[in-house]
Amino acid sequence: MSNDPSLTPPPAVSVREWHVSPEGNDLHTGEEHAPLKSLSAAAEKAMPGDTITVHAGTYRERVDPPRGGTSDDCRITYRAAEGETVLLKGSEELCGWTCQQDDIWTVRVPNTLFGDDNPYDQPLSGHWFHDLGRPHHRGAVYRNGHWLSEAESFEDLIGPPADEPRWFALVDDHHTALWAEFPGFDPEKDLIEINVRRTVFYPSVAGIHFITVQGFHMSQAATPWSPPTTEQIGVIGTNWSKGWIIEDNEVSYSLCAGITLGKYHDDLDFPEQPVVEGTEGGDTYHHTIDRALQNGWNFETVGHHVLRANHVHHCEQSGICGSLGPIGCVITRNEIHHIYVRRLFYGYEQAGLKFHGAIDTEISLNRIYNCYRGMWLDWMSQGTRVTRNLFYDNGPSFDLYMEVNHGPFVVDHNLFLSPCALENWSHGGAYCHNLMRGHVTCQAELGRETPWHEPHSTVLAGQMNIEKGDDKYINNLTQGLSQALADASLPVVEKGNAVLNDAELVGLRLEDCVEKVYLRIPASVVEKMSGMNERVVSDTLGLASIPGLPYQNPDGNQVVMNRDYFGTPRGASVSTGPFEISGEERLRLQVWPPLSESTGT
Repeated sequence: MSNDPSLTPPPAVSVREWHVSPEGNDLHTGEEHAPLKSLSAAAEKAMPGDTITVHAGTYRERVDPPRGGTSDDCRITYRAAEGETVLLKGSEELCGWTCQQDDIWTVRVPNTLFGDDNPYDQPLSGHWFHDLGRPHHRGAVYRNGHWLSEAESFEDLIGPPADEPRWFALVDDHHTALWAEFPGFDPEKDLIEINVRRTVFYPSVAGIHFITVQGFHMSQAATPWSPPTTEQIGVIGTNWSKGWIIEDNEVSYSLCAGITLGKYHDDLDFPEQPVVEGTEGGDTYHHTIDRALQNGWNFETVGHHVLRANHVHHCEQSGICGSLGPIGCVITRNEIHHIYVRRLFYGYEQAGLKFHGAIDTEISLNRIYNCYRGMWLDWMSQGTRVTRNLFYDNGPSFDLYMEVNHGPFVVDHNLFLSPCALENWSHGGAYCHNLMRGHVTCQAELGRETPWHEPHSTVLAGQMNIEKGDDKYINNLTQGLSQALADASLPVVEKGNAVLNDAELVGLRLEDCVEKVYLRIPASVVEKMSGMNERVVSDTLGLASIPGLPYQNPDGNQVVMNRDYFGTPRGASVSTGPFEISGEERLRLQVWPPLSESTGT
């Protein structure tokens, strides 16, 4: 695979609008009065500078853009028409169900419906995936938009009813037979859908740059397990590209990933081979990194994506994930929830947001809740900034997990409100002005060596294991850090933190009213917040000792923490915790509206 843009002549530049409508025809001109019928037809015609406007309706197709734009100012834009609801689905509606017994119905469909990729015939598998002793498939059955769970066997399906309705499938050479529980319902009177396509919006080749995808409802794709060592395919994904804007979309109902930012396909990434994370021969992820560097893993070729104001939910691996692709990105104002809540299988890639290699990436203003794990930044979080995010009701695992990073990275002005706030298996982090209502745990990882890089670059500069320490905890509200930081082998900075007692932790509670979210703050906590602390800037943070680099913003500018969680200016002396408040005990937290309902900024 080559990503050398010099080998491919640049596409022509055009500036026109293509219209798509369910009432259209792919032989039409694509003008508003003569729209095309499919996004795929429009994608074939659109050139850099063009906009594809899609009108209300349901589109059951996989969009595989053959080209992208040429620059940030000359991109190809796919957008839902203003004020119209556009559904892009990886499923097909399925009728013809007959009742077999009690509430169990059945139907047979020809395998030709699925082409050469039948999701009911392929067990889910891959690196770090654990099936918990039973098979799982990429397919699903949906009733009125919500999925049923896959039964372990036909005998299991016809046995005692489970808590939730289930389905089961058997595939022969020509047909796929499906059985499903519809307790008290006639499926012929409801909308019943089954997964058919692996993805909804995803380029099959790498190097499709500068695409905008805006305003769609994308769902029900038969996505594969997407570990960091193999190609990552979500409901929507960028493949190995640069400069996408994915904004104001709803992405849901993926058996695995919702939005993916890489990695690309590599024939040498053998998903059937065991994972070896060490540094000896046969090592899996280190070799993945080496090959990625040979295939254009750099700031000129990939990354720089913007994911903004998306609503991502009901995914059983991750809401947003990426390996090596999420460099130089901005992930902001997204709402992510109900990630890995069915827990039918298990894996080490399951979180609301899971990135490997998020170098110089900003993750800000996101709302992450009801996820098994909140955010997981794994390997090479260098120059990363996690700021002003709201985490709650995540668990039983963590709000934030920093795994085997050397820094420097900055975690500031976040609200960690779940029982486990932070799990830190890294060094080189600066944790400043956070509210950590849950526990904090820290530990070394001496059994693995992971890399760090030249400043603002993917070029490898060294690698070593993780010792405990070399972190800065400044101006946080916490349960206390002394136990978590005990026995650190590297120096730790603790300054300006305030410890919350048990009564205060109970009194700190969130009121989630969907569109309005409030935080109750006991008066004694308000008093602890009104400290007279030194403002945090790059100079006061010093260097992350292992890479020997300063704490900076992803763009290379100095960190200056002169605004609080709400964006309110801080004075010369700053308060402890994320807020500059005076006496307020009930705060309305910002819940960002979709771009279509705001100014778009």
